Amino acid sequence: MQEYNERKPHWIPCAISIVMLLGSFLDWPYGYYQLLRIVVCGSAAFTAFVAHETGKAWGMWLFIGLAVLFNPIAPIHLDRESWTVLDLLTAAIFGVGIAVISRGESGGNKT
Repeated sequence: MQEYNERKPHWIPCAISIVMLLGSFLDWPYGYYQLLRIVVCGSAAFTAFVAHETGKAWGMWLFIGLAVLFNPIAPIHLDRESWTVLDLLTAAIFGVGIAVISRGESGGNKT
């Protein structure tokens, strides 16, 4: 567990997701949003793994939920206004994930 806290391997994919999520407020071709789904889904799945390995069960479940929401295989279709709110909220969650999952304290039930 200490190894993950020292290396903080999740911060780079989280930061990339934050930048892409905030960039989604601009007018892009549809391909950008498809790439956004892939990047956010992958980053969320990896961050869920890191949260699990660091004993943060709440983070694991939160990021699994984000991976499901942004999955590119069975996409969830919502209107633009809903995605705007979700993109902003997801960027904030990734930001919190960078800070909180990196801490040494355990917030989960890992034994």
